Amino acid sequence: MLHVFQGISLARAWVVGSSADVGGWMNIFSGTNIRNIAVTGHSHCGKTTLISAMLATAGAVSALGRVEDGTAVTAYDEEEISRHMTLSNAVAWCEWNGVKVNCIDTPGFSMFVHEAKAAMLPVESAVVLVDACAGVEPMTTRVWGYAEEFSLPRILVVNKLDRDTGKRASSGSDCLDEALALLDGLRNSFGRNVVPVQLPIGMGGAGSGAPFTGVIDLVSMKAFLYPAGGNGKGTLGEIPPELLETAKSAHEALVELVAEGKDELMEEFFAEGTIPEEHLISALHEAIREDRIFPVLFTAALPNIGTDRLLEFLRVYAPAPVERAPIAARSNASQSRTVGNGHASNEWTNAVTEMVTRPVADDQPLSLYIFKTISDPFAGHISFFKVFSGVVRNDAAIQNYNRNTIERFGHLAIMEGKVATSVTELHAGDIGAVAKLKSTFTGDTLGDKAHAIFFEPAALPEPAIAFAIEPKTRADEDKLATGLHRLMEEDTLIRFYRDPQTHEFLIAGTGQQHIEVVVSKLRKRYHTEVTLQAPKVPYRETIRAAVEARGRHKKQSGGHGQFGDCVIRIEPLPRGAGFEFVNDIFGGAVPKNYIPAIEKGIQEAALRGYLAGYPVVDFRVILKDGSYHDVDSNELSFRMAGRIAFRKCIEQARAAIIEPIMRGEIDAPEVAAGVLMGDLNGRRGKVQGMESRAGALTLRAEVPMAEMLTYGADLTAMTQGLGSFHMELDHYECVPAAQQEKIIAASTQRLHADEEDE
Repeated sequence: MLHVFQGISLARAWVVGSSADVGGWMNIFSGTNIRNIAVTGHSHCGKTTLISAMLATAGAVSALGRVEDGTAVTAYDEEEISRHMTLSNAVAWCEWNGVKVNCIDTPGFSMFVHEAKAAMLPVESAVVLVDACAGVEPMTTRVWGYAEEFSLPRILVVNKLDRDTGKRASSGSDCLDEALALLDGLRNSFGRNVVPVQLPIGMGGAGSGAPFTGVIDLVSMKAFLYPAGGNGKGTLGEIPPELLETAKSAHEALVELVAEGKDELMEEFFAEGTIPEEHLISALHEAIREDRIFPVLFTAALPNIGTDRLLEFLRVYAPAPVERAPIAARSNASQSRTVGNGHASNEWTNAVTEMVTRPVADDQPLSLYIFKTISDPFAGHISFFKVFSGVVRNDAAIQNYNRNTIERFGHLAIMEGKVATSVTELHAGDIGAVAKLKSTFTGDTLGDKAHAIFFEPAALPEPAIAFAIEPKTRADEDKLATGLHRLMEEDTLIRFYRDPQTHEFLIAGTGQQHIEVVVSKLRKRYHTEVTLQAPKVPYRETIRAAVEARGRHKKQSGGHGQFGDCVIRIEPLPRGAGFEFVNDIFGGAVPKNYIPAIEKGIQEAALRGYLAGYPVVDFRVILKDGSYHDVDSNELSFRMAGRIAFRKCIEQARAAIIEPIMRGEIDAPEVAAGVLMGDLNGRRGKVQGMESRAGALTLRAEVPMAEMLTYGADLTAMTQGLGSFHMELDHYECVPAAQQEKIIAASTQRLHADEEDE
């Protein structure tokens, strides 16, 4: 019987059961009988519902779960249920005709789509879902690029064919025209190798003239029909007469593309006008595995139409783990990656490493890769892994190569969303999970101690936006660091750090909604209340002219006095050069032991600023001359002299305020180009270039940080949630005169307010 782990919060209950709970003894699957699939696509194209429908069709679950009512198998997190969207990768599996199909449900919203890239390493193919009503969208193109980067076969699935959009025609032939137009759009986006392996029978819901009721298999040339309210399994039927000629033409086009470049198949095709079905199946499998063909299928997940054919297609045509080219890895046993925020980074401490590959086979040394971590306040870590080679068994002691520690895999499981089914072992190519590893994090590689190997994590983007974060109470302050540390263990793109310039604690992420999700999790999971504010802009001051001045500090009040005297010259340096100090004194005008005090006094004065209280940077100080008193001179006196000299110099050095300039990329629908460029101009931005592709665009721009503090929310509004951006500090520039006056006025007002508070 299924039961809940003791101590786990009900909001995130991890349920565990034995193989008997799912209908008998759990089969052990080998690498030839496993299919690992990343289900990807733009947000709200139906990925989560499609996986639920596949599980229901295969009998892995009793009913098709719905995102809207919180019953979808892979949308179990409290935040996902409340927001009706996938926020992180989730795993589910089913058995279909003797093959285990592992599905990774990935987010499609721009601020979380990086999770889809992280899902590419543990899978052998990607299902790219396309909304039939919307066509190719920005994140469709993004995830396609992720799969291409990993050389993964891509299977296009056009979903939501049951939806009425107002464009639906009243006849089957008109619906076919619309389906063919959809296919043209896919080819325009992804190339001529996009080819349908199915045709839809009808499009639209029950109220349309020709609703979507089935698909035509273009390999077998058979129709599969689905009654309303069925169990997801189609029945053989006749190809509708009005679709027969189009189906024949599509079959011939498929055969011709599959045979292209294969002399034996081309000879057979030209001699017979076709290829025998068994030859076509084998050749199509090979073409998909080699990325020579990108097949297109049609489904409607919510009424569960076409999911059985999708499962069968994955069984027959998607590559098994043993068929994928071995992934390159690093073999140095002493090799380790630098670690930050509790997870592995992409930076390697040793630049010279040997690259090797290891076959996906049970008889190879054990190696497995952690691709996801869940941190529960009560259950601890749940680590999701892919077995790349060897066999992992219960209670195995396994080396973590990245941490140089030993982990015990106490209870292996395979996950159906949040439901864990216990297993005794997992073979090469399979995906599983294990609880309560002590020092293992996302991106780590584990395996046999004597055969170290390191799989490199996907290169994910750096955070695009940061907010100042403050605990509301002292009690929250004590819990904040712990809660954020736990969240960073499961979300590798969260950053929490103290800005050394503004001294604020900052939390950074991919966008405002990403940060809002983190704050919500802090409140719900760790009972920590915080406030967010836009971070302070780290303005700096600099000089634009060389000036020489004397600074003299003299004080006499009885007894030993104070005396320090120095002559300095300050000169501007190139942007980013920082501070330089040059001692140009000869002859002992100032004793050597007092010179560091002069430098310290200058730095103290520079830190306080001149125009608006921001540190002065990018200048050189040359100590030219000075004098001292045998009795009254000391370090404090020369430190004060340095301060005075610097203040005199900067008054005449044409001081200016400089601001941080961000360089980055903005991804958005192509139709938003004009609005985005106009908005960037209004933010004092400089567009450096633009690339267009498949209805999407990428803008490269430089924009002042001060103008980008709320850009995440503004971009969402301008693109209806379809835009994303990434920015990083590039350089500093002088602010315009009008802007400088505003900054000085704000600084003066802030200073007066602080004085009143005192």
